[in-house]
Amino acid sequence: SLLRLKDLEVAELGDSDVHVKMLAAPINPADINMIQGTYAILSPLPAVGGNEGVGEVLEVGRRVASLKPGDRVIPAGAGLGTWRTQGVFPEEMLLKVPSDIPVLCAATLSVNPCTAYRMLADFETLAPGDSVIQNAANSGVGQAVIQIAKASGIKTINVVRDRPDLPKLVERLMALGADHVVTEEMLRKPEMKDIFKSIPKPRLALNCVGGKSTTDMLRHLQPKGTVVTYGGMAKQPVMVPVSAFIFRDLRLRGFWMTQWRKDHAQDQEGLASMMDAVCQLIRRGQLTAPACTEVPLQDYKAALEASVKPFTSSKQILLL
Repeated sequence: SLLRLKDLEVAELGDSDVHVKMLAAPINPADINMIQGTYAILSPLPAVGGNEGVGEVLEVGRRVASLKPGDRVIPAGAGLGTWRTQGVFPEEMLLKVPSDIPVLCAATLSVNPCTAYRMLADFETLAPGDSVIQNAANSGVGQAVIQIAKASGIKTINVVRDRPDLPKLVERLMALGADHVVTEEMLRKPEMKDIFKSIPKPRLALNCVGGKSTTDMLRHLQPKGTVVTYGGMAKQPVMVPVSAFIFRDLRLRGFWMTQWRKDHAQDQEGLASMMDAVCQLIRRGQLTAPACTEVPLQDYKAALEASVKPFTSSKQILLL
């Protein structure tokens, strides 16, 4: 195993530093990819795993203006190394979050809901009544897309892999506000036409699978629709029939939350308005944390194993 639990001294608190007691941190697919060395950002080794999580400020350096002891904080960018009980970080690497949102929501705030929010906002101008289609709809991003879309009056067609407990999963996604849940096989069936009697064909498709799943999904897009790829769980290329380009002028785009944060580093307003919008949805009960399994840090090995099992619909969260 590449991962070990180690006891380290907490670094000295510099003038611009913040001493944080970590509370909870999820295990996301990108965290695993970073450890495997297949991700676009790799931390110099030895490194602490984890890109996301929530902590409480214990103490601040004398130049720190934006944070005080007792504040809740999350990472401002990727690569913070959140799988630890405490750490000392420069002030600019942390974002304050409201203390009135649940710990699990805060711990899973900076990656999946923000990704869902941006993809719904940045590629197509969607109005209430419009629809989007997405695969891996039971993923963390998928669950957030369903809820954020629902809050804006946008219909969702949610594609999942067939599995033994399919009815249970369908029920859970419908309870989150999904309009339709279909299996990948169903995408190829003529019955798909029935769905579009009650809702318009989607203008936006969100893809984190690749391969056949994407090809089957984009057949249902409106002309000039956009496919946004933000992951590749099937580890297969996105295949697009030439006719989809010529006769329907489909657009293929990509999205990476880390890049968005880099591109908007100077855009404090843009970041604040996204965080406010997401926190508002959480406060109103319109956006919940994904289905979570809470695991004490000592049991990190079991949590990592569980996080790469097929058909898991629950996110492993390390309690620190």
